[in-house]
Formats: sequence, structure tokens, C-alpha cells
Amino acid sequence: MSPSEHQRTEPVDDNFPRRVRELSAPEPPSFPPGTERAAQLLDLFDSQCGSRHLDLEARELGKRGVGYYSIGSSGHESNAAVAAALRHTDPALLHYRSGGFYLRRAAQLPGSQPLRDVLLGVVAAAEEPIAGGRHKVFGNAELSVLPQTSTIASHLPRAVGLAFGLERAAKLGVESEWPRDSVVVCSFGDASVNHSTATGAINTALHCAYQRIPLPLLLVCEDNGIGISVATPRGWVSRTFANRPGLPYFAAEGHHPLECLETAERAAAWVREQRAPAFLHLRTVRLMGHAGSDVESGYRSREEILADYPRDPLLATAEALVRHGVLSPAEVIDRYEAKRAEVAETAEWALGRRKLTGFAEIAEPIARNTPGEVRSRARELSVPTTDSSAQQRPELTLAQSINRSLEGILARDGRTLVFGQDVARKGGVYGVTRGLHRRFGAGRVFDTVLDEQSILGTALGSGLAGLLPIPEIQYLAYLHNAADQIRGEASTLGFFSRGRYRNPMVVRVPAYAYQKGFGGHFHNDNSVAALLDVPGIVVASPSRPDDAAAMLRTCVAAAAVDGRVCVFLEPIALYHTRDLYEPGDGSWTAAFPEEGEVELGSARRYLDGSDLTLVTSGNGLAMSLRVARRLGRHGIGVRVLDLRWLAPLPRERLHAEAAATGRVLVVDETRASGGISERVVTALVDGGFSGLLRRVTSGDCFVPLGEAAYRVLLDEQTVEKTALEMVHSEEGGRG
Repeated sequence: MSPSEHQRTEPVDDNFPRRVRELSAPEPPSFPPGTERAAQLLDLFDSQCGSRHLDLEARELGKRGVGYYSIGSSGHESNAAVAAALRHTDPALLHYRSGGFYLRRAAQLPGSQPLRDVLLGVVAAAEEPIAGGRHKVFGNAELSVLPQTSTIASHLPRAVGLAFGLERAAKLGVESEWPRDSVVVCSFGDASVNHSTATGAINTALHCAYQRIPLPLLLVCEDNGIGISVATPRGWVSRTFANRPGLPYFAAEGHHPLECLETAERAAAWVREQRAPAFLHLRTVRLMGHAGSDVESGYRSREEILADYPRDPLLATAEALVRHGVLSPAEVIDRYEAKRAEVAETAEWALGRRKLTGFAEIAEPIARNTPGEVRSRARELSVPTTDSSAQQRPELTLAQSINRSLEGILARDGRTLVFGQDVARKGGVYGVTRGLHRRFGAGRVFDTVLDEQSILGTALGSGLAGLLPIPEIQYLAYLHNAADQIRGEASTLGFFSRGRYRNPMVVRVPAYAYQKGFGGHFHNDNSVAALLDVPGIVVASPSRPDDAAAMLRTCVAAAAVDGRVCVFLEPIALYHTRDLYEPGDGSWTAAFPEEGEVELGSARRYLDGSDLTLVTSGNGLAMSLRVARRLGRHGIGVRVLDLRWLAPLPRERLHAEAAATGRVLVVDETRASGGISERVVTALVDGGFSGLLRRVTSGDCFVPLGEAAYRVLLDEQTVEKTALEMVHSEEGGRG
């Protein structure tokens, strides 16, 4: 018994050489060495073999406490045939059991070292080529493999968006890093097809195909019949997708390597030629359980586990090599053991590589910020409008100002797209995008399916394709339907790729409450907590028309220059407001700022009183200014600070304005729990503010219909009452 055989701790590892020894070679060989199919089988086996030994080594490293996250690819190695059917320049968004695919794709690019890549990830080494030790993912920019989270199905909307974006970029003459005839491949498991994210993404792909919108996407379902411990009903995947109108269906058994190669080639060729989506159903098995920590015997019988062994794709490829006379059984085993030794040697080398050290290094890819370049880019986006009627209205409302800013951005940057539900011909529910479709055409301003995950997925993919998306989510409450596309996909891509890939996008969201006589919860939503703890994203909350226009330019510039993910919260109740203090005063309109920007994380102060500082944002600004005027009549000097940016929070300006009066009242239209004021109060306390500090908020409740809404939402009377109490208190103040 060889030393390597003593290392076998998994039954599947012992089963392989035992079964290979029982094989016999034919005479004469049907695939003589040197023929194309012989070479393909050898390449397939080498990739599958490397993937299997990576799994085995990962488990051993885990047992030693020096390896992490050992979700393996064993039983799925037939996905190497899919890689063989594609080019290394075809963007790939992969399932986490894609070891075979990754190794086979790397073989297409001379000089690649995929064993090192994967093992550096397993041991969380800083020089791992994509995530730099931040997570164990399959990813490599030179191989066009984009790193994905292990959240099932969450990458499908992005894959659809990337396939759409590549074609749209080519149509608009925008350069992409991938060839014009690329195919986007996206793989996932049989359990994933039941996730709403998958069903929505596939529906969106078919919706595009139905309209003859080019979308070159190869969907690969690796069906092993089980999701962690829950069995997929036999035949469910084929029943669901085999006869789906508009979605060609290809199927192959993972333990038939030649069938896998031929079927994958046909599927990839169809997508490349037709520029339309197709579904490849790859029937696989899952060997060695879900992950290294999984005790498979707890939910599967020994008979069920052993029944999968004959369908081992690695064994099937070995059998094909012997059956067709390419290798002898002994040669197969020699290759198998040589690969084990190579993986083991590489693992020991990887263990000696440097690990991440310190917060700054770990967090560095999250939020890159080059303010000088952003400022310069924002100024380039300024352009006079061609709308003569707008030129005749020097004072604009919030909605008009945002519209005019979008017009300038679209005119100046041919990469920008504006899309969402109802944004095109209708011009948005509130008219904010009115006229843009007519001027810039359906190629750049268009309506989407009514699915927030797909809207954001279109943005995520289009940004990768070289475009600059400005999607609209129709209401703030609807954003929560797709929050993971912001949190789990958009915000993590730079983190998992050391900044190599980014998600440049500005998500416009009509937001907040105070819509008189309209809505209820889903149209009057004041919940922002889901956004405020996402690392690296920008959350803008403009109040006034002039700020909104300039802040929108800043967001687009930050997306273009630094790849930032920006969420732009637009107060619906202020869209068409003209007056602030009395009817007809026009104090809430403003001249359009033809030039300039608002620096990220910079606040704006109104008034310069010395008795009290009101800190606010959104609808709270108008309320605070009215309260400040009334307090002024009582001789109370108030200053009002509009935060403008909820992330990054303008901390320095906040501390300065708080210190100026020694009394701070945070006027927060969002909820008491998880709202804006929690961040502001914490920032002040952390910064050492020792004056009098209070906050007023809306209640912890959904917003009801009609007048009942004003029993939940913050009102000016509460702000004024609390302000008076604070000023008359003996605590606080500069003195």
C-alpha cells in the first residue's frame, strides 16, 4: 500500500481506485491517443481529479483547524464539461460546487495555477487572487470568473443583467471588458430553482427573449437531488423546465462524460449564435455531504449514500478513459495519486502564506473614495437643458430639478441608463422622469418587469458590462422586497474581489411619508434601517431642489469614478411642493444649479442661532425651518443642520454645529427604532458631545391610511414643544 493510500479518510476516496482496478481496456482502442475526444477526456479527468483532491485536502485542513469553509464540489465535477464548451473570456457566475469548472477553465489560459488559487482561499491567505483571503470563493478576473456569495440564487438577477448589459453596451457603442459575442454562464443547484430570486430572474430572462431583446445567458442547473438535507422531488427540475416556452432545454447525465461534453457544446453554441437564454440541466450527485461539518448520515441512510457512488463523475470519466483505450487502469490511478501529491504539496505551501492583518487592510476594498476625481466628474455632468419650457422656469420644484439633472447626466454620459417600472413613456408615477424617454430613446430609458430583484439585477449586471445604471424602485417599501441585491450582492462584490469588480449604480427611490390623502404603508414608508448598516454604500437624502440636482450628479460621479453603490432617497411629499411658510411664497423652489456638486458626507446649515441646533433630513428640513421661524419670534436663536447624506454621515460638521449651541434636538421623520436619529445620537455621544441632547421621531408603527397617519408620524407641534423645553432647561447650552 502506497503512502498516499494511507491518507484516505473518505469512503469515496477509497472507492475510486478499487473500482478502477476492476476495469479492463478494449482492443483496439476506440479513441487512440492524440485524437480530439481522447484529449478532451484527459483534460476533463485532470480537472475533475484536481477538484476532487482539493475537496479532500480542504477537509483535512479543516480537521487540523487551518482550513475554512469546505463546501465541496465532489459529485459535481461534470461541470468541467461546461467549462470546456465555453471560452475563458465568457463571464461566469458560478455555483459554489464549481471546482471542476474552475480548474478546466484555468487550463484554457496558459500559466494559470488554479490549485494554488483555491487552496489560498481555503486557508484564507491574503494573496488569494480574487478575494485576498476575505472569503473562499471561485473567482479570477483573468478567467472571467466573477466571485459570488454562497447565498443561493442571489447571483441570478445579476447574471441576467450582465447578459442584457453586454448586448445593450454593444448597441450603444460602450466598450466592455468582454468580447462582443460572449456568453454569460450562471450555475446553481436544484434547490435554488425554487427560490423566488431564481424564478424571478429566469422569468425576466424569458420576458426579454419574448420581446426579442438579446440576452446570451446559459443557465446551468446542477441537480444533485438534495438541498442540504431536503430532497428535491424526483423529476421536479425537468418537469419545471423541459417544456418552458422560449427556453431551450438541454440535459445530460453527469456520469456520462461524453454526453456532458457534447450537450454542453450544443447548449453553449445555441446561446452564442441565437443571443438568447437556454437551460442546461446537468444531473449530478453530491458526494461527502453538504460541507465538511455536515453529518450526512443524520438524514440519509447508508444505502442512499452508497447508491450515489456508481454515478461519481470522476469514476465515470476514468471508466471512459479505460473503455476507449486512452489510459490503462494503472495509468488512471497513477494520475489520481500524482494529483493528490501535487495538491498536498501546494496546500503546505499555501499554509505558509501571509494572512490578512488589521481592520484597515480587510475593509480597504469596501468604499473607495477619490473626492477630487468625483468632484471633477460631477462638474462634467453639468449641462444646460434643451427644454425651453424649463428654461422659462428659473425656480424649480424638487421633481423638476431631479428631472433636469437626469437630463443633463444622460446627455453628457452615453453610458447612463434610466429604467424601472413606469419610468419611460409615463415618466414615472410622479412625473420625475417625464420626457427622458422621448429625448433619449428606449435604448437608454426603458420600463422593466415589475420585480424589484430583477430591476436591481439589471443594474448590477449592466454596471459590470461598462454601463452606468440609474434604476428606480418605485417606493421605499418595495426596496425591501429586494434588499439582498443591495446588501448581499452589490455591497459585497468589491469586498470579494479586492475592488477588481464594482457595482456602479445610483438607485433612485421615491421615499418617506407625509403624502396627504394617499398611500398607507406601502406608499408612505419611513424605514431606512435595512440600508444604514450596509458597509460602503452611499445613502443620499436630499430635501431641497438645488441640493437634489447637485447631489444626484455627485452620486453618478461617485459611481462612475469609484464604482460606488448609491441609494438616492427622494421625499415624495416634497416633489411638487413650492411653498414653505405661507401659500404662494415659493420658498421651496430653487434655481437649478447648472454647475457644481455636493461633496459626499457634507451637511448644509440654515440660520446661525446660538440657542439650539436642530439636526434633520428629508421632510424634517421643512418642518424644522418652520419651527425655527416660530421660535425666533420668541427670541430663541436656532440653527438647522440638514444632514443631506445618511451614509457617509457628516460627522465633523455635526459635531461643530452641536458644539455651537450646546443643545441638539434631532428631528427624525423615521422610526424611533432603527431610524436616522439613532445614528446621529450615537455619533454625537461617540464624539464626546456633553451638552443637552434629545430626539423626536415617528412612532414604531406602519403608516396607516388617511388622517390616522398623523397619529404615527412626527409633527411640528412635537418638535416645537420639545425645543422649547430644551431651551428653557437649565442643562446644556454653550455656557
